[in-house]
Amino acid sequence: MNALTAFPTPSPEELVSLDRQFGVVPTDAIHNTSRALALLLAFMFLAAAMLPATSQETNKTVTASRPGDLTTPPMTEDEPAPGKRVRQVAEEYKDTKVYHALYLPTDWVPPDAKPGKRYPVIVEYTGNKFPPCGSTGQVRHANLGYGMSGGEGFIWVTMPYVQVGKKENAVTWWGDKDATVDYCKTNLPRMCARFGGDPKRVVLCGFSRGAIACSYLGLADEDIAKLWVGMFAHDHFDGQKKWGYPNSDRAAALKRLARLKGRPVFLSGGANEFLKEHPTLGVFTFQTVPVAKIFDIPEGPVIHPHTDLWMHRDSDQRKKVRSWLAEVCR
Repeated sequence: MNALTAFPTPSPEELVSLDRQFGVVPTDAIHNTSRALALLLAFMFLAAAMLPATSQETNKTVTASRPGDLTTPPMTEDEPAPGKRVRQVAEEYKDTKVYHALYLPTDWVPPDAKPGKRYPVIVEYTGNKFPPCGSTGQVRHANLGYGMSGGEGFIWVTMPYVQVGKKENAVTWWGDKDATVDYCKTNLPRMCARFGGDPKRVVLCGFSRGAIACSYLGLADEDIAKLWVGMFAHDHFDGQKKWGYPNSDRAAALKRLARLKGRPVFLSGGANEFLKEHPTLGVFTFQTVPVAKIFDIPEGPVIHPHTDLWMHRDSDQRKKVRSWLAEVCR
């Protein structure tokens, strides 16, 4: 039995439903047959590529599709070093499958070798597991933060969603929300202290589920909210619509967003437009991203316009994000 027969292919109508449910930005053409067929092809491609793995964790490697594109460094079990992205387990989660990923920039030097040197930090939350757009939901497959920095000048940390039971990472939605928030509040200061991160220059970012997480998790209480100097969210945001988890409604989201206290938030892509009605909550920057023009989809690892890989190719939109990032972290 091959991967496609082992994993029944949904109809175009079912794919449209999945498209809406798991966070692909709605468009006016969502019922267009060509869109549904494109999703079907993407689903079949991903099913064939991903199903042989029996566990939630896979070792998929994303490579650049043309010269000049970035390639996210693969996560390894090595010790932290410049230009490496490594798997780390917090002491509270020893002997579990809960982990985060740490990337040290190519220009990193140990704190004891250059006292006083501090690096700005990018903290990322990943999207949901959603095969039609290539998202695995796994920490190891995050890409957005690396696209923001290009691998230089910033420490990049991908935080986990701690699954209920605290034995593994969750690849869909929040797992144990309180444990997920506590993990970040506990481990981010540790990493800043150990690796020379500047706690006054930490930017939270995320794609899709991760974009919602910027507020849903990142502003969950005053203690975690004070960690961020700014946020960058691509495709979606907390409060845009009501989802199937507690306190996802607009009113609850606005209470969380009050904890921004005027800080900058860069809102990229779509499904975040309601924030234009609340300009006093923060300093909001909006931009649309023509992913289908930046890439000839399907192209290499980019099989759907709902992707965190758009930051891996030079574009005017990426330049704008990086300019904003430099200003926020100066």
